[in-house]
Amino acid sequence: MAAASCLLTEHQFLCSICLDVFTDPVTIPCGHNFCKSCITEHWDINVPSQCPNCKRVFNTRPQLHINTFISEMAAQFRQSAQQKPGEVPREVYSGTKLKAMVLCLFYVVCFMSVCMLRMVLDKERHGVVPLKEYVHKKVVLGKTEVEIQQMIQKRRLKIKEIKRSVELSWKDAGSEIADGVQVFTALKESVEKSQAELIDTIIEKHTKTEEQAKGFIKELKQEISALKKRSAEVKQLSHSYDHLHFLQSFLSLNAHKDWTEINVCPPSYKGTLRRAVNQLLAGAELKRVQQYAVDVTLDPDTANPFLVLSNDKKQVYDGDVQVTLPDNPERFDSCVNVLAKQSFTSGRFYFEVQVEGKAEWTLGVARESIKRKGYITVSPQKGYWTISLRNENEYCACAGPDVSLSLKSQPKKVGVFVDYEEGLVSFYDVDSAALIYSFTGCSFSEKLYPFLRPSLNYGGKNSAPLIISAVNH
Repeated sequence: MAAASCLLTEHQFLCSICLDVFTDPVTIPCGHNFCKSCITEHWDINVPSQCPNCKRVFNTRPQLHINTFISEMAAQFRQSAQQKPGEVPREVYSGTKLKAMVLCLFYVVCFMSVCMLRMVLDKERHGVVPLKEYVHKKVVLGKTEVEIQQMIQKRRLKIKEIKRSVELSWKDAGSEIADGVQVFTALKESVEKSQAELIDTIIEKHTKTEEQAKGFIKELKQEISALKKRSAEVKQLSHSYDHLHFLQSFLSLNAHKDWTEINVCPPSYKGTLRRAVNQLLAGAELKRVQQYAVDVTLDPDTANPFLVLSNDKKQVYDGDVQVTLPDNPERFDSCVNVLAKQSFTSGRFYFEVQVEGKAEWTLGVARESIKRKGYITVSPQKGYWTISLRNENEYCACAGPDVSLSLKSQPKKVGVFVDYEEGLVSFYDVDSAALIYSFTGCSFSEKLYPFLRPSLNYGGKNSAPLIISAVNH
């Protein structure tokens, strides 16, 4: 009965280290069982603590406690396995001729199905020992030696790897140093170049600023000088104008009186004095408006294809030959008209046009939205404020209908004055300082452009140009 039981459970009661039934069996954390002395000796030799079966490593050596259940079962198996009479005792054999003797006794025990007892030769003692003891020692020592050699080999390989790693590291370090030096050199050159460029840029910027400042200062000084001159002229003109205005008022108030009664002057000089006063007043008025003189140049993009403009864009006449030009929206295509480049939307401005030698002409100002294509009639209703010469000696204001003008002399130069806010457009005979005509009560809401029409050539009779001339204050 005991033998049957042993056949089913014998493998559970053998220590894998000593290959014998457990003595003081203990269970380590991985679940395997060993004799307490076997596992303790094994851990004393092998560091760190490791399970001989599953090779699990324990960083801290586990505390060992005897497993009472397995201990009791092992004791039962050991008791049931006591040798019967006829057991072969272990004997020690000696003798120089005896080289080896093996005595095998086979017997059946409860914890093993078949057990062989083998004896081997102990060359040192010239005797024999149990095979189990011999095998156990050889296995343990051989296993330990193999493991040690494996560990040594692993460490040698590790040393080689480390040395190789160091060599590669130094090689990489050299490459990194070379790359770093190259990058640093390029960066240094770039920084030096950028620094030089930055300095040059700053110097150039400040030099340009200084030059601009000098230019502005020079212009401002010139403007200050011109303003001082203008201020002196205005003061003188104002002073003269005040005196002339006083004389005009005086003459108006005393127009019914006899000059001989007021003892101002002899009667023969009465008309002469009045004319002189009126001329002085007209001259003062012209001087007043001339202070608003502007520089005017003609715009070739608006000129009719028959018109010829000078290089300085100050003169225009009918060339009697049509030139191929782009038909842009700003250009007059039928009437021989041209506008100035300059436009005005506020304040006052004045310009002069030389008309000497012309048989026909029209000049003045026009608003931006005027009709420019096809036949055009000039009038304030159409956006034009102009005066004209026709048939060599017929002057009129193009007021829609035209207003005939009676002039004492033909003007050689016509001055045009505009006060945008006051809605005033006046024309002057510059040489005689006489007012030719004024459009008053005008309402301006767009850009105003100087306007010139030199009229047709008429076979050379009207070939002289209209000339925008400089204003002499």
